[in-house]
Amino acid sequence: MTRRVVITADDLGREPGTTEVIAALLAEGQVSATTLIPVSPLAEQAANHVRELGVVPRLHVTLTSEHGLPRWRPLDGAASLVDPDGTLSDDPFVLGARGEAREVIGEADAQLRWMRGRGFAPAAADSHAGTLYGLHGRSWLAQALEWCARHGLAFRLPRDAEPYVGGPLPPQLAAEHAKAVALADALGVSIPQTIATNRRTAHELGTYQQLRDDYLRRLAALPEGTSELFLHPSREDAVMGPDGIVRVWEARLLRDPVWHDALEKEGVEVVEGWWT
Repeated sequence: MTRRVVITADDLGREPGTTEVIAALLAEGQVSATTLIPVSPLAEQAANHVRELGVVPRLHVTLTSEHGLPRWRPLDGAASLVDPDGTLSDDPFVLGARGEAREVIGEADAQLRWMRGRGFAPAAADSHAGTLYGLHGRSWLAQALEWCARHGLAFRLPRDAEPYVGGPLPPQLAAEHAKAVALADALGVSIPQTIATNRRTAHELGTYQQLRDDYLRRLAALPEGTSELFLHPSREDAVMGPDGIVRVWEARLLRDPVWHDALEKEGVEVVEGWWT
């Protein structure tokens, strides 16, 4: 076997700054994939932009809004997913407390139909803000995997979750994860060997060099098979608060010669998907 990695820029269509940076990184060949937020008002424009680059974005199933942006509205309009004004909450714990499985999957269906109706055939789906995984309350992971199987989609569920969480899972969560991996295999839903991303704030990291060192360690530790590194590159003025700094650092990392030298020295092949 060989070590392969999908380098994904998440959140295409989030707002103009993020979309601009992701499109530039795709054009430069700095990332091998992106994920699209269909509920964003910019989604169609963003999708058409990367279509011109020959890129088909994955479906970023989005069930929450984002802090600092005008609230998004679901495509399906299900009652358990929205606040009284009909918008998606920007708090994933609110969704985790009230979301109903049937309506969650109905919204995923609507977002997939939206993409396919515009000529995009995404090969995989994943979960914006991790809301499908049960990290903020109710889990819809089993339903999401069954939905992926019905539609022939791969799914971002790590076979080995430790690199993502930074250590062994708590026993109950480990058992649930093992059940989900077994279900994915039984359903024929392709999943990556592992996934990794930065989960620390600018304050916790301190400097760009610390973020780069963390990603270099993650790269060196990638196992055999196909894994995914997903980042959230953007402009600092596009994202409110300290998160904007980290997103700028991630965009810088993807263009950093040190990063590209490490990819070559580690012998890790960059690919478009873990399902090929």
